[in-house]
Amino acid sequence: MTESLGHECGLAVLRLKKTHAFYRQKYGAPLWGLRRMYLLLEKQQNRGQDGAGLGAVRLAAPLGKPFMVRKRVVHPPPCWQTLILAVEARYQRLLDKHPNLSDDELYRRFPFAGEILVGHLRYGTYGGLSLDNCHPVLKTSNWRSRSLMLAGNFNLTNPAVQFHKLVRKGQHPLRRSDTFMVLERMAYFLEKQVERLFDEFDVRCADRPEKKDNVAFSQYMKSALDVKSWLEDSSEYWDGGYVLAGATGQGYLFVMRDPNGIRPAYSYENDEVIVAASERAAIATAMDVHPDETVEIPPGTALVVNPFGQSSQVRFLEARQSRKCTFERIYFSRGTDPEIYAERKKLGAALVEPILKHVEIENTVFTYIPNTARAAFRGLVEGLEHRLDEQKKAVLLRGGTIKADELEALLHKHVRAEELVVKDTHLRTFISDDKSRGELAAHVYDVTRGVLREGIDNLVCLDDSVVRGTTLKASILTMLARLRPRKIVFVSGAPPICYPDCYGIDMSQLEKFVAFQAAIALLKETGNETLIQQTYLRCKELFSQKKAHTENAVKAVYAPFDLETLSAKIAELVRPPDLNIPLIMIYQSIDGLKSAMTKNRLPIPEYNGTWYFDGDYPTDGGNVVANRAFVHFYENKSRRAY
Repeated sequence: MTESLGHECGLAVLRLKKTHAFYRQKYGAPLWGLRRMYLLLEKQQNRGQDGAGLGAVRLAAPLGKPFMVRKRVVHPPPCWQTLILAVEARYQRLLDKHPNLSDDELYRRFPFAGEILVGHLRYGTYGGLSLDNCHPVLKTSNWRSRSLMLAGNFNLTNPAVQFHKLVRKGQHPLRRSDTFMVLERMAYFLEKQVERLFDEFDVRCADRPEKKDNVAFSQYMKSALDVKSWLEDSSEYWDGGYVLAGATGQGYLFVMRDPNGIRPAYSYENDEVIVAASERAAIATAMDVHPDETVEIPPGTALVVNPFGQSSQVRFLEARQSRKCTFERIYFSRGTDPEIYAERKKLGAALVEPILKHVEIENTVFTYIPNTARAAFRGLVEGLEHRLDEQKKAVLLRGGTIKADELEALLHKHVRAEELVVKDTHLRTFISDDKSRGELAAHVYDVTRGVLREGIDNLVCLDDSVVRGTTLKASILTMLARLRPRKIVFVSGAPPICYPDCYGIDMSQLEKFVAFQAAIALLKETGNETLIQQTYLRCKELFSQKKAHTENAVKAVYAPFDLETLSAKIAELVRPPDLNIPLIMIYQSIDGLKSAMTKNRLPIPEYNGTWYFDGDYPTDGGNVVANRAFVHFYENKSRRAY
């Protein structure tokens, strides 16, 4: 994707089962777990560039020393690397001061030598980009049982509802972001659990007053916390997509996933460690295991580890219809996962037929932009090669005499797949003012000349997704035009984004989507402008009912137009004023997307979360966001819809 797009955060959790002495003896590194966490963050750096955080819990921290610590950074980039270097520098200073540090002394003196580690990579959405908005977030106390660390990959559609529910409980929330709504709600119900257990403990010790002290109560809490009811109470009114990981000072660890499975979460466990992360490829690399050895955390389920290192799966909400995010597969997740790589190749192969309606293989050069589109491009090229082989086979099977030079020409026909676009990754770093940035925007990418025959060859360029079209119009098409092709065909590996996403990706304003701009323009051109007002009135009517929206009224805006008509209008909107070369836009179809997400063993796509393409939201909160976004558009209010 050539455009900047905020999206899902990266999450990593690690629970050591052995002592640091064990890891030193087996792996030669007492901080083996911390180094695994570094690797988990590094292999998910694609998921977050706005901030990074690391938290640790020491289950046997000495009195007078912190049992729960964190480190967060937002500068300088890359943040994950800055975080790792900062923690390592602290460790090195300790070694310089105590070169013969024993394992026990290391544990006592180094606060990140914890049994529980929580790592986070952040892309900012609702909250700002300040340090205060980075995860993990904490609710601290000098009571272990009342202390909570939380990090997540999530967006809730109803933070205002969460805010008012906290107010009704007598609280005074200091922030309105969904992160702090979740933290305050979970801390509230954790406190209720502690109070209940303290009363129970009080009754148990009624006849044994010598046992009634806080140290004994702390030991009692290690096995008495009802994690299931705690998570049930906390999540009762959440609407959104989420994977939340947290740890209490007592040593309980949990990773909980939303009931629709919108956000991804995987885990792995052996005799030495328990690991969870947003991507299974990261776990596979960090732990040196096959991806199939990881386990997907089921929707509505939490992976829970008690203070003794015993894990279990706890159902905290009933699973709903599975709506796993397809954008994860198209763009955000690392392509080293074998299933994701195969899916992206199938996305490219599904575009062969639409492309060949506009160009012939013989006089066309095929390329891609950016690097994340490489796997889909590989699938496209393989599909084109298969089509070319069929053409060759048909000629040879016709029979009759074929001359040697004709046979030679036939056998040498091939798909001309080239890497024509190169991004200058350093160019933007020194552009300081807006005027200069606009002037040089068209030169962020460079092109390879001398490959395409000017005025003869068509140029097909594949992107993994086209969302807003701004970069396309401002620079990409102008850059491609420098090669002077006969025709430019720009192809999106994903369908057009038509609706807001409110479950992780920062896409909340309808008017910024080029597909929405095209639909509105078409309605005006075709004399259906009244449909715009009718949609607005329907949205207002739904809000007046003051109840959950089961209808996405914005669908009416797109209903009159098929994909081809919408794509043609998008081509008009993104065309630079001085472009004098024919331009065609091709988008992936919904059917093509679903076909790519279907595995041989499944009759339906495993990943079928397509609400940003088709408007079919998995929760009522999604419909509310879409309808509110249209109201904001109609009333000319440039603001977020959630």
